[in-house]
Amino acid sequence: MSTDRSIVLFDLFGVVARHQRPGALGKMAARCHTPTDAFTTAYWACRPPYDAGQQSAPEYWTAVLRRLSLSVDADTIEELRLTDIDSWSRIDEPMVAYAQSLRDVAEVALLSNIPSDHADAFLAAQPWLHHLDHVAFSGKIKAAKPAPAAFHHCVVAMRAAPADFLFVDDREENVRAAQAMGMNGHVFTDRDELAAVIDAWLPTRGLTWS
Repeated sequence: MSTDRSIVLFDLFGVVARHQRPGALGKMAARCHTPTDAFTTAYWACRPPYDAGQQSAPEYWTAVLRRLSLSVDADTIEELRLTDIDSWSRIDEPMVAYAQSLRDVAEVALLSNIPSDHADAFLAAQPWLHHLDHVAFSGKIKAAKPAPAAFHHCVVAMRAAPADFLFVDDREENVRAAQAMGMNGHVFTDRDELAAVIDAWLPTRGLTWS
């Protein structure tokens, strides 16, 4: 079932924002005087509850440090937290401009796996996010992709039908999860390919470029 709306739902990192800054994990590992490989393993192993809003930043970093058998103190946690936020702060300017341009012909929304404190920093630094039709951050909605609840949130919040959405993500497992919910999906590789997909999709929605 569709309500005949056209909603392009973007992932953030790897689509309209850059992936983590190169060398950031090594910098954080050095701060902890631990090997980068061990730090990286702990960083990602402890991440899911933090991304899904089930842990605060101090709780997440405490889990990381304890997994590495390191002492836990507030100063270390705050330094790691701020370095981590900075490492995920880069956007892809051409993709941001393209996403904004789509609002002439479609609704544009965003669904990102990002902890709550990261989301606050991103919203403060990137005012264009406030002009989208809906923004959903996993740490705020308490659900992270590819969990169905993350996609369901967008459907309910936008009062739309799953078929109204074209979900764009650089991770195939997330696109497949969206498709399982009844959304259209595209695995992002580059802007030109995405533009061709959207150009082909919009006419099926009864819309044309102005």
